[in-house]
Amino acid sequence: MPGRGAPVRIGILGASRWAPMTLLKPANENTEVAVAAVAARDASRARAFADKHGIGRVHDGYAALVADPELDAVYDLLPTNVHGRWTRATLEAGKHVLCQKPFTTHAAEAREIAALAAKSDRVVMEALQYRYHPLTARVEQIIASGELGKLDRIEVAVCVLLPKRSNANAYDYSLAGGALMNTGIYLADMLRTFGGSTPEVVSAKAKLDGPQVDRVMTAEVRFASGHTGRLHCALWSSSLFRASANVIGDRGQLRYLSPAAPHVLPRLSIRTTEGKRVERFPRRTAYAYQLDAFAGAVLRGEPVKTTPQGAIENMTVIDAIYRAAGLSLRQPS
Repeated sequence: MPGRGAPVRIGILGASRWAPMTLLKPANENTEVAVAAVAARDASRARAFADKHGIGRVHDGYAALVADPELDAVYDLLPTNVHGRWTRATLEAGKHVLCQKPFTTHAAEAREIAALAAKSDRVVMEALQYRYHPLTARVEQIIASGELGKLDRIEVAVCVLLPKRSNANAYDYSLAGGALMNTGIYLADMLRTFGGSTPEVVSAKAKLDGPQVDRVMTAEVRFASGHTGRLHCALWSSSLFRASANVIGDRGQLRYLSPAAPHVLPRLSIRTTEGKRVERFPRRTAYAYQLDAFAGAVLRGEPVKTTPQGAIENMTVIDAIYRAAGLSLRQPS
């Protein structure tokens, strides 16, 4: 635990091109955290990354960073197939964990890691940043208020244009790749969060890039209370780019764009029997709010929204979709 008044000292596993957006820029604006070290598979790449971003220490390997006594927490930006391994190692080293989504490769691995986390007093948080933005909190509030009436249907979609040539990991089965693992994980969490429970997967259909690798996935789900849902995600499809969330009740509906990154278009449209309105929200990034939550959990014991238990439920949905689509589950390595 950091000393009183001291920031949370974070080390990054993986000199990822996503790190500036997801951690470094938010950290520069947050006095409660300090990015203190980085490690990568290629030590020279880690040194170049550290030089570029002003990070003080470079470790020659992941194990060395995890063991660093000058760090309080680790941000895991490695491929999904090794998330479980390094979350386990980080907990064993007595450090807090912010793990990039998806938390693990499948539900059984999530249960194993959640059991370890439950025995620890460390914070273990899955980086599903959209959950920490005020727009998402407002959606949850509106649903809970009953303004939309009895829920009928939830439709969520995130389709991106991710060229294989420059994003090979996303298309690699051995690294736990595929559309469902990359963008669909947000949607599985949205269905659970907005739907109020973990749904049953009714059907799923995939378009493949190669053996077992989904570049497009569509799934229909049903909740115990009777309402239904649909998830649609893609890494490369005719949609090119599409992102939306639509929650429909018997007295109204709400809709907004860019649900996984609500700061991009922070505008929520609500239509009910009482009329129509638009609500607007800050453009501060969801990653900044996420880092606030992580620091608050480490420093003050504040609760987080994306827990290991939540990850089990998310991966239960993911596993069921892959099975319904006739595809194999991703595996750790």
